[in-house]
Amino acid sequence: MFSTVLIANRGEIACRVIRTLREQGIRSVAVYSDADAGARHVALADTAVRLGPAPAAQSYLDIDAVIAAARQTGAEAIHPGYGFLAENTAFAAACEQAGIVFIGPSAEAIRVMGDKITAKHAVEARGVPTVPGVARAGMTDEELIAAADDVGYPLLIKPSAGGGGKGMHVVTEPERMPAALAAARREAAAGFGDDTLFLERYLQNPRHIEVQIVADAHGATVHLGERECSLQRRHQKVIEEAPSPLLDPQTRERIGQAACETARSVAYRGAGTVEFIVAGDRPDEFFFMEMNTRLQVEHPVTEEITGIDLVAEQLRIAAGEPLSFDQGDVRLRGHSIEARVYAEDPSAGFLPTGGRIRRVRHPEGRGIRVDTAMVDGLDVSVDYDPMLAKVIATAPTRDEARRRLLAALSDTVVLGFETNVAFLRGLLEVPAVVRGDLDTGLIERELDSLIAVEIDDDVFARAALLLDDALDRADDPWRRRDGWRLGPPAPRRYDLESGGERRLIELRGTGGTLTLSVDGAEQAAAVTPGAAGAVSVRVGDRTASVIADVGADRVRLASDGAVHEVRRLRADHRRGDDDAVAPELVSPMPGVVILTPGADGATVAVGDPVVVVEAMKMEHVVRAEIAGVVSLRVRPGDSVTRGQSLAVIAPPTGEEDGA
Repeated sequence: MFSTVLIANRGEIACRVIRTLREQGIRSVAVYSDADAGARHVALADTAVRLGPAPAAQSYLDIDAVIAAARQTGAEAIHPGYGFLAENTAFAAACEQAGIVFIGPSAEAIRVMGDKITAKHAVEARGVPTVPGVARAGMTDEELIAAADDVGYPLLIKPSAGGGGKGMHVVTEPERMPAALAAARREAAAGFGDDTLFLERYLQNPRHIEVQIVADAHGATVHLGERECSLQRRHQKVIEEAPSPLLDPQTRERIGQAACETARSVAYRGAGTVEFIVAGDRPDEFFFMEMNTRLQVEHPVTEEITGIDLVAEQLRIAAGEPLSFDQGDVRLRGHSIEARVYAEDPSAGFLPTGGRIRRVRHPEGRGIRVDTAMVDGLDVSVDYDPMLAKVIATAPTRDEARRRLLAALSDTVVLGFETNVAFLRGLLEVPAVVRGDLDTGLIERELDSLIAVEIDDDVFARAALLLDDALDRADDPWRRRDGWRLGPPAPRRYDLESGGERRLIELRGTGGTLTLSVDGAEQAAAVTPGAAGAVSVRVGDRTASVIADVGADRVRLASDGAVHEVRRLRADHRRGDDDAVAPELVSPMPGVVILTPGADGATVAVGDPVVVVEAMKMEHVVRAEIAGVVSLRVRPGDSVTRGQSLAVIAPPTGEEDGA
């Protein structure tokens, strides 16, 4: 077995690999970019090496730098995690040339399965069913458009390289093909360095089911059951579970054997996942989609129901040892569900957020596991994927696991920027999810209700009390609420806004004699210290434990399983309903400008694209809100902050209108 292993990754997966290395008594080496110098995985590892600046291309994707770090620290092996270099044939080959063990399959297996066209042909030769479509290397846009009619609409454009749903586009009618192909090629080239595309028939409302396999160098190939990954948004998994509530034992065995045949088609070695698409109304009919030649994000649910540490098995296989079990030893016990916590704002179209984590609280308890890199004070950069953590709940039954996960998410607090935690809780309570009646289109159908933000009076009341309490403890005596004055005490007014709703809160008194009124309805109130950094806030007969980050005119508070940001409005924050639409376009997120479809000086109509901003591997198109002439403030390649001006649109003059 190895004595030192380098983890060529970051975030929660690096922390998770370090945990197993520590249990195995193996020295761990972390690598980091300048953006991650204070990251949790750096602190957890036995030693750490700087790779370079924040951009991944100059740090985590720099093969020479990673190999040099391994040599410098005496690492005999490199664990790639997932993403970055995990499925990079050049990196696997570079490890071999450097005499360092790559903890994963051979470069040839990565090459074959990393090219979805080649992979499709390889598994078809082993009798594994595949989705009907057109898959030939080097097809031009014109050839793809010509072939689309034979495939039939709706169809799916897929990049041959990469994964994670990036570059995939559903096309429902022929006239949308050119624009979709252009976007898919651009995204595939940016994400994977390869813009090769192919077409598949798009199956309406399918289920996404994947099978975990492990294979050693001694001829053993074993499957560890399946995972249901149908809850997706834009082809990106959100919640995963094991086993699937759809499959019966017979189909489970058939799909498991198909996964093993897929692995055997490339003499696979290591841990990998074979992904299938399954018709919801025909659960016995499944089609191969792709093979991920690495550990998956959702691997914890398989570990929880099998009791097998997949990272430990990866280490054994890479060291040349046989698997520690065979197919007959695999038993699926209970049910496990995982929710991915992202730095994104569901109410703003799931735009990436990021920033500094002011406070974080992770859930604990029976059957709860948290894989995370979050700590107080961590700066979450937009240079990388927005996933922050995974919360996993395991129980004897699916419904008990679901309810445990709901409770765990209620105890999950991230203060500093928006996350999707409240969205995840809402998703777990959708009736179809409760029943296990899942498909890949479910989130889109339920989206409006899932992103709706309901804010009751108690949120505003708690925010006012916390702002008032902060003032009472201020060093400036002129700002304190207990200052002496002639006459009766004046009410302290807080004009508050959150989620488009507004309340006027009035407070009177101090200490234990506070009274509070929301739009005139008066009741007793109090703020007292609580446990674990929380405060206890009482409004009338309702008491809540609240974790908060309080500023001068803003408070972000977590209570009742949700996080709200409440602003105190000043005179300059108020605007009438008849205010005109602002001609200035601002960036909805921190990121990098990649395109400016609205050229400087061009005339645009309402809805025309003006600037495209990319952050955390996502593109967002900023469109004109009024018709007029564009004056750009940015150029492609510029880094922008959230709220930064991108362009100004001047309304057309009378002469331009022909007046």
